[in-house]
Amino acid sequence: MRFVIAVIIFSVVILIHELGHFLLAKKNHIEVLEFSLGMGPRIISTVKGGTRYSVKLFPLGGSCAMAGEDAEDDSPGTFNSAPVWGRIAVVAAGPIFNFLLAFVLSVIIVGCMGYDPATVLEVTQNSAAEKAGLKKGDVITEYQGYHIDLGKDLYVYSYLNELKEGDTIRLKVKRDGKEQEISYKPDVNVRYLLGFNRSDVNSMTVESLIKGMPLEEAGLEAGDVITKINGVEVPDGNAYEKYIEEHPLSKEPVTITYERNGLEYEAEITPREYRTPVSGFGYNTYSEKTSGFNVLKYGAVEVKYMIRTTILSLKELVTGHLGMKDLSGPVGIADAIGDTYEQSKSEGTLMIWMNLLNMAVLLSANLGVMNLLPLPALDGGRLVFLVAEAIRRKPVNRQVEGMIHFAGLMLLMALMVIVMYNDILKIF
Repeated sequence: MRFVIAVIIFSVVILIHELGHFLLAKKNHIEVLEFSLGMGPRIISTVKGGTRYSVKLFPLGGSCAMAGEDAEDDSPGTFNSAPVWGRIAVVAAGPIFNFLLAFVLSVIIVGCMGYDPATVLEVTQNSAAEKAGLKKGDVITEYQGYHIDLGKDLYVYSYLNELKEGDTIRLKVKRDGKEQEISYKPDVNVRYLLGFNRSDVNSMTVESLIKGMPLEEAGLEAGDVITKINGVEVPDGNAYEKYIEEHPLSKEPVTITYERNGLEYEAEITPREYRTPVSGFGYNTYSEKTSGFNVLKYGAVEVKYMIRTTILSLKELVTGHLGMKDLSGPVGIADAIGDTYEQSKSEGTLMIWMNLLNMAVLLSANLGVMNLLPLPALDGGRLVFLVAEAIRRKPVNRQVEGMIHFAGLMLLMALMVIVMYNDILKIF
């Protein structure tokens, strides 16, 4: 069932993308040779009005093959025979239709579930936030200069841009219909850490060590099992958490007893001080019902959020804050869709539908943004050449353009293979 649902969502998103190209091609009197869903050999095919409509074996991708699209042919009915602005419209229509699909689905979601305003739910007593004047019920509209429409806007931005000690938090909030500006230096939470991750919430097996932290420097390795702290047995995660709660780590050394290959070892560790700025407030992440025009308004806001999040993620990828391991291709996305379905089953039919529609919105908006990137072989890359043609009033050398797009396609295929390999490793 997981696979079937993923295929359906992929197919709808890709079909709408290709439908955009198809409809604008017909509008501009460009002959469409084949409109297909999937890749590989045809399993269903029919010809109507001079166009072959096909469903292919592998449910990944799709195409709207136009006459003369990849050649220097400019005879009547070919892609190159259409006016340059008509060709721009044809190429841009795919991503635009993805955004339209995302909007329609978002309107359905908002109509059923509502939206999540970034309302302040609590302000820590005696915190810098409270002293600066932030109050429960304030609606955050801007955080660190970043416009906030929804609670999840604030979550994503603050996650990707962690506060550092010495930073100033700058907010704009709405209170009683009026906008106010609030700024303050956040309080700092001081913790002492050993620097390891457990393989399971109730396990004391070391899954990984944080580089440069005390346990790693003491020589512990992944797979070691911590059995005692200062001579007190910690047979499981619950016992460990209880010990830390009753005996908070400090700058004082602690003795760690651990097992490796059936042998017991001890290491004296000095916990590392870790200082974390804290905002001093909590905010809403749950949906509130709305109606009327607001359903359309917040449907558009949801799409805007998805687009901005995709762009922010791309920025993090380019700057190196995210790596190849953070990318997901069709296999990883299909697995995420399957996980969403499984996790939603206990919440009832409505939540299954809403969560799957939300995945479709994310996928559709993501596909729209990615296709508009000015990279060879993508719609955005083709738009660069077409806009250049419109400005210069003559086309770029078709052969040169074709070679650039081919090279781009090869690089994209190589990237897809790497991402798919990473997806498979994550799953298995």
